[in-house]
Amino acid sequence: PMYFLLQHLAFVDLCYTSAITPKMLQNFVATEKSISFVGCMVQLLVYGTFATSDCYILAAMAVDRYVAICNPLRYPIVMTQRVCIHLLAGSYFMGFLNGSVNTSLTFSLNFCKSNKINHF
Repeated sequence: PMYFLLQHLAFVDLCYTSAITPKMLQNFVATEKSISFVGCMVQLLVYGTFATSDCYILAAMAVDRYVAICNPLRYPIVMTQRVCIHLLAGSYFMGFLNGSVNTSLTFSLNFCKSNKINHF
């Protein structure tokens, strides 16, 4: 179970760094360094989802290690593949829920000027 969770932790780390890197690389080359309103929404949603999922997967890994250390004889019974999948699905669900709530609350605010946000 630990390696299963480590694989998903590596995947989530790759995804949330990939949420910002393409636009950053484009801004190194382009003269106009702004992002569209929808692009900013998508970037915030993806980054928030995977950053939160990262924290929940780390918490699931902590639970896995706790059971392995404190209940070593019951570990195969408690931490089955099904439990790991449920912990992982909960991590992704909570990450998406947190990311979508934060994104919707952020973009429900009134922006005074254009839909272009110049953040550089």
